[in-house]
Amino acid sequence: MARLENKTKDNPRLEQRVLADGQISLYLEYYLGREEEPVLNEFGEQVYYEGGKMDGKPKMKIKHIRRKETLNLHLVANPRTSIERAMNKQTLQLAKKIRQEREQQLLEDRDGYRLKKDRPQIDFLEYFQTYIDNYTKKDIRMVKIALQRFKDFLSDTPRYNHFANGIHPGQINKDMMVSFTEYLQSRSIGEGAQSIYKRFKKVINYAIEHEVMTKNPCKGIVIKVDDEILKKDVLSVDEEKQLISTHCRGENPNIRRAFIFCLYCGLRFCDVKELTFANVDFSNKLLKFEQAKTKGHSASSGVVIPLNDGLLALIGEQTTEQTKDSLIFPLPSYEMCLKALKHWVAKAGIDKHISWHCARHSFAVNILNNGANIKTVASLLGHSGLKHTEKYTRAVDKLKADAINSLPTLDISNI
Repeated sequence: MARLENKTKDNPRLEQRVLADGQISLYLEYYLGREEEPVLNEFGEQVYYEGGKMDGKPKMKIKHIRRKETLNLHLVANPRTSIERAMNKQTLQLAKKIRQEREQQLLEDRDGYRLKKDRPQIDFLEYFQTYIDNYTKKDIRMVKIALQRFKDFLSDTPRYNHFANGIHPGQINKDMMVSFTEYLQSRSIGEGAQSIYKRFKKVINYAIEHEVMTKNPCKGIVIKVDDEILKKDVLSVDEEKQLISTHCRGENPNIRRAFIFCLYCGLRFCDVKELTFANVDFSNKLLKFEQAKTKGHSASSGVVIPLNDGLLALIGEQTTEQTKDSLIFPLPSYEMCLKALKHWVAKAGIDKHISWHCARHSFAVNILNNGANIKTVASLLGHSGLKHTEKYTRAVDKLKADAINSLPTLDISNI
């Protein structure tokens, strides 16, 4: 157990308990005074001192009133590495700062008393990092990007660069958020800015919920994206063939197989990296899985995709060393996959900004361009309705218009 070093008069006190998974959970315990309550016997009757109910005084017992507040902060029980020890130190420092804030607030609410010395300052950047260290959901990569993008914004904006090394939550205001959203849109393509801002607001809401912030600086400030316009680049069928025929020295075959599989099935990175042999029905040539993005939130999270011989060859047969729970495409981090993909695209001579998600867009556009029904495409992509699929039909219309416009100018003067 960590050494918390509470002082005798600390209220609230910083306490800890060991969870079933071995982690140490930190919480605050408030002492709110005491009250008397009557002593009851085994029959639920009130007990009196000598003299009985008529002459004696009722026996009373002291009840101490305490309240607990979970901080959702956790320590590694037995840190083995310098990174784990550093994380524990940072988490403990944040917990102590929150405890001091709560003590100040308790004094003000109870006695109208205010400490003469300055209130302890919580650094929002440190608070954000601690939030990430304790975050367990699958979109953690986007949460990390949100913190880095906010740090970049502070450093790159002359008006706010004095906050680059630290900023108190109370110093984040609406004007800053307006500038931040503009900065995000200048740095990202398509829905990227909106997605990053969404994760940033999650941390703001968490800080408000735990009374680290009193006002929401993001209230009323949104990033709107035209969902009907496809802004990311797509690979044409010819460009896909060009990419597949290109090899790089030292390439990772799993990255290569997984990206090609996404080009022909429309999977997201978060789904393809979790595919196991249990998701494949080899006898019926079907792929069945639940989308990580909508699992538990949508009735359409389950997707079934028919597999042809080429896709089955990409998957490969399960070896004797593998089980049904073995990953089909053991992939490194998203950052490593993206770096390899960019190198591969450049080596193929394709002058487009291709991210992993472009494989999903390319799949939708190309099968629509080949005459697929929009409802079929929506089903293959796992969309609950046609709203998100319609942007691909508009992209197809643009491709057709571009194809017509690429023809030589028609001279009708001699017709």
